Amino acid sequence: MTKPSSYFTVTMVICLIYSMSKWISSYSELWSSIGIPPIVALLLER
Repeated sequence: MTKPSSYFTVTMVICLIYSMSKWISSYSELWSSIGIPPIVALLLER
């Protein structure tokens, strides 16, 4: 028996992974054209 909140959490995680994979794929294209790794860019922003 699963709670609605746990089902909502699983759905959010799946959506997050899906959006992150799309973001990483689009960001990797920018990174390859610019030449700066996305991780370094994220660390510099912090």
